[in-house]
Amino acid sequence: MKKFTGFSDNETFTQIPDSFFRQLLNEIAEADELKLTLYALWRFEHMEGHIRFLREQDFAEVVPDPGPALEKTVQRGSLLQVEKNGGALYFLNSPRGRAAAEAFAKGQLDSPKRSALSNPPPEHPNIYKLYEENIGPLTPIIADALKDAEQIYPSEWVAEALEIAIKHNKRNWKYIEAILSRWKEEGHAKEQDRRDAKEPRGRDVARKVEDFLKR
Repeated sequence: MKKFTGFSDNETFTQIPDSFFRQLLNEIAEADELKLTLYALWRFEHMEGHIRFLREQDFAEVVPDPGPALEKTVQRGSLLQVEKNGGALYFLNSPRGRAAAEAFAKGQLDSPKRSALSNPPPEHPNIYKLYEENIGPLTPIIADALKDAEQIYPSEWVAEALEIAIKHNKRNWKYIEAILSRWKEEGHAKEQDRRDAKEPRGRDVARKVEDFLKR
């Protein structure tokens, strides 16, 4: 068994309905059904838009042959199934899910195409691990600084700033914080930042940060 390293502050959390603990947790006896139910709650929680559905193949990530367990979730009523063009769509049995399932069943919505909506939510970079592996020990002061930074900046910004500091061998929090402050003042554009992390633009961002530190 691979040992779990523990939860971190640098991750999102999924809301679980109270009815899952009050009713379903005691009723679901098979592990596969339990895994699919929890997986569905996680996936639906992180989807965008009003129409949220999964297909059978989406559940194969947690259960290799999800068909029998999916059938149990539908029989139990935790998920709703709608047949569309020879394939099944699965919706959460919630007000939003019921409305969408009914609309598809009545033909009020077009046949859905596989899109980004059914992709797993992206994993946010673990900036604490990045710092420990590339900058130095994660002291209580640094941990608090990283936690504060996550409240002010997107975690992707912090990870990018760490990478730039590592690239230019500026392995200290003051330099990383200066990059973040500059982005906050001047704006942060993805294409610009990708170039900043590379040569020759890497030299430009280093110069700008050095100027920022001298203020």
